Amino acid sequence: MAKYVLLKHYRGAPASVNDVPMDQWAPEEVTAHVQYMNDFAARLKKTGEFVDSLALAPEGAWVRYDGEGRPPLVDGPFAEAKDLVAGWTIIDVDSRERAVELAGELSAAPGAGGKPIHEWLEVRPFLTTPH
Repeated sequence: MAKYVLLKHYRGAPASVNDVPMDQWAPEEVTAHVQYMNDFAARLKKTGEFVDSLALAPEGAWVRYDGEGRPPLVDGPFAEAKDLVAGWTIIDVDSRERAVELAGELSAAPGAGGKPIHEWLEVRPFLTTPH
């Protein structure tokens, strides 16, 4: 088994097919999207492939250590990276192919109008230490 993270991005990835920002969705569209995500996680919990998932707000800041006895530097209030992470799902699967298959399913979560958003998800394996 290998762990992968399926990363959702606020921006930086190619635009999804149904590219309407979530803050413009009707409340029932948001509810349907969240339910899809929860159902996806529940199904993977049954197969033992689910590890964790979390959604993040778009607000954030970059913070850096600035030397002994000095306060951290903060550049913000918003992170300006073009690939700001919106959330993630961590899975533990037998192969990269299975990770890609599950990312494809997650990409079909409903969005505006109840239609699949076809969003791009970044699939990245966890870094492992050599044995």
